[in-house]
Amino acid sequence: MNSSKIFFENKNGDKLAGYLEMPFNTQAHNFVLFAHCFTCNKNFKAVKNICSGLTSKGFGVLRFDFTGLGESEGEFANSNFSGNIEDLLAAADYLKENYKTPTLLVGHSLGGAAVLFAAQHLSNVKAVATIGTPASIKHVTHLLQDEIEEINSKGMASVNIGGRPFSIKKQFLNDLDEKKLSSILPELNKSLLILHSPQDTIVEVKNAEELYRISRHPKSFVSLDGADHLLSKKEDSLYVGQLIGSWAYRYLEIPEVPQPKSEHEVVAHLGSEGFTTYVKTRNHQLIVDEPESAGGSNYGPSPYDLLSAALASCTSMTIQMYARRKNWKLETVETHVNHSKSHSVDCEECEKPSAKIDLFEREIIVQGELDEKQKQRILQIADKCPVHKTLHEKVEIKTKLKDL
Repeated sequence: MNSSKIFFENKNGDKLAGYLEMPFNTQAHNFVLFAHCFTCNKNFKAVKNICSGLTSKGFGVLRFDFTGLGESEGEFANSNFSGNIEDLLAAADYLKENYKTPTLLVGHSLGGAAVLFAAQHLSNVKAVATIGTPASIKHVTHLLQDEIEEINSKGMASVNIGGRPFSIKKQFLNDLDEKKLSSILPELNKSLLILHSPQDTIVEVKNAEELYRISRHPKSFVSLDGADHLLSKKEDSLYVGQLIGSWAYRYLEIPEVPQPKSEHEVVAHLGSEGFTTYVKTRNHQLIVDEPESAGGSNYGPSPYDLLSAALASCTSMTIQMYARRKNWKLETVETHVNHSKSHSVDCEECEKPSAKIDLFEREIIVQGELDEKQKQRILQIADKCPVHKTLHEKVEIKTKLKDL
């Protein structure tokens, strides 16, 4: 996936830091907002892996730090659950203004509760997925049990959570009292996926049962058997991301990727914008594009990259085919190719663009038990590869317009 660091402001003017993850070789068909767990941040390995799983399904994902956490500005002590919801809405505005409005919300633990509340205010959101989420947001107070009395009496206390100190104010507890999932889920008109591990010792699986019971259809539940609350195992977090991506396909609008058809061996389809071209050969599909410097999106190799690749691959194949026929001990062969346009040595009108010729610079690396005579023969065989011969021959191209 492609990742870029972004910043946006919440309603209080605090600058929040995040990463926008994009699919590797195509445009995002939908955008996702991800909310991390209580006192976590955007850089947790599980968060990254879930986002990776989603981008592999073609989603763009924004993960960010809530106010006062990670690299985001603001004081955590002055934040609360309502502030988390406001941060999510600010992140949704950022996506709307710079890309597309998010259609899928994903939240982990208390972040799952936050996305459920935020979904009420985002009409374009069609689906919500929660991971290890409590049925009551007051569940988080179990982390504060030893300090609740001090918080209530003094208005604030320092709490150790996961080995890190956090200042919690009484207004944080008061805010938890006011927010009840049971008051919104029966009327939340979004498709819901609840993921939970039966071995979760932080938020017991009975919370998932309660969330499922009070939610309206369409709703789904997936048991993350064997996973812990923080999805510490890489395979668990990657699985969660890919699973959510597959599930959401049923509820979101996913543009169809052009499937060009032709009686010819190769067909290339390009729309009215950009240079991202969908190519279909006899049995394979690929994306061809131009680099950003040439006005493209760089989602795939350029046409000349493919031409160089054809020469390089054909050279390696031809050499290895010859060596195998001769029973030579050639273990590997690598062909490296650069393409450029340069003037001919004996050019008489070098100032004219038409005087330039295509230059392919080719270097070959061979590994194996080969003597000098065999290596020289390999160099000769390289010039006999079919693509090399085609590039040297006079080529005729016949073109006509075809009626649809």
